[in-house]
Amino acid sequence: MARKFLYIVAFLIALVIAAAFIFRIWGNELIRWRFVPGVSFEARAPLPADAYDEPKMWFARPGVEEDAASWTPPGYQVKSRGKAAIFFIHPTSYLERDHWNAPLDDKEANDRTRLFLRGQASAFNAAGDIWAPRYRQATFGSFLTTAPDAGRALDLAYRDVAEAFDVFLREIGPHRPIVLAGHSQGALHLMRLLKERVAGTRLAKRVVAAYVVGWPISRTVDLPMLGLPECTDAAQRGCILSWQSFAEPADPTLILDTFDRTTGLTGQPRRGTRIVCTNPLTGTADAAAPASANKGTLFPAQDMSGATIESGKVPARCAGRGFLLIGEAPQLGPYVLPGNNFHVYDYALFWANIRADVARRLAAR
Repeated sequence: MARKFLYIVAFLIALVIAAAFIFRIWGNELIRWRFVPGVSFEARAPLPADAYDEPKMWFARPGVEEDAASWTPPGYQVKSRGKAAIFFIHPTSYLERDHWNAPLDDKEANDRTRLFLRGQASAFNAAGDIWAPRYRQATFGSFLTTAPDAGRALDLAYRDVAEAFDVFLREIGPHRPIVLAGHSQGALHLMRLLKERVAGTRLAKRVVAAYVVGWPISRTVDLPMLGLPECTDAAQRGCILSWQSFAEPADPTLILDTFDRTTGLTGQPRRGTRIVCTNPLTGTADAAAPASANKGTLFPAQDMSGATIESGKVPARCAGRGFLLIGEAPQLGPYVLPGNNFHVYDYALFWANIRADVARRLAAR
């Protein structure tokens, strides 16, 4: 009996090793198979012109009940908000492959978005009012293929974001300082928003900072079209911060394979170009900082009710083509992507530093 048990254990160990080997060799292909939609893109009509006048079209904005972005972890309270207006574009929370774009009423995606707002947008809630629109986001699989339907899905999602941005600008008035922020898909839409709605306009002078996090920005063929420079000083205003977090050993192949096949905003190829890398521990470009500089990493819980902030846990340094390396993998949760990619935790890793960063830039003149 004991020998039979050992055979079973040995078989299970061999199975785990084989599965790990298969994932290591074909992991990226398996991810694409699981998430890329197997249906054709469905053209959808634009939202009604007054859609974003309705509070129900916002996850967060002044007057919205159950505003997830107003959440704070233990030890942090918002006693009085700053004067900024923050436009936050949430990351991908729709993971299904039955549609290229999420239905606005998809409960699972919306619940996941609220968790993202608690873990990400909350870093800005002391700086001012946060506005975070619902939008018909492209599904996760859109980022794993070059099929034309993926581009169509992203265009549809951006159209909603741009419509929400117009309402945001109208509602906050012509003088308030603006903070722009997003993550992942939200950062991609923010890049386009900067290019099409901010660059070369008077609005650019009102932007305190743009946090384009979790999406690669080429320094040479993207950044010149965004209308704002890269942040090189910790107290600089009117600039862009961007990073993508990897534990070591890092393997950013999945990102670079796609990035290097694409064309930048200037029309030139991105292949081989360096990526904007801001160290959120210093607020400067291409920097390195020890764990002691980390004011607080957000260790999330399933519903965030048990989340904690712990300082001095995670270092950061820019390396290679422009990725942010954080040393050994911290135990933040199960959602680490292949290659030691801590994409899901780009904000959580540096939550307290981001909070301090936006306050410092808002106070600067």
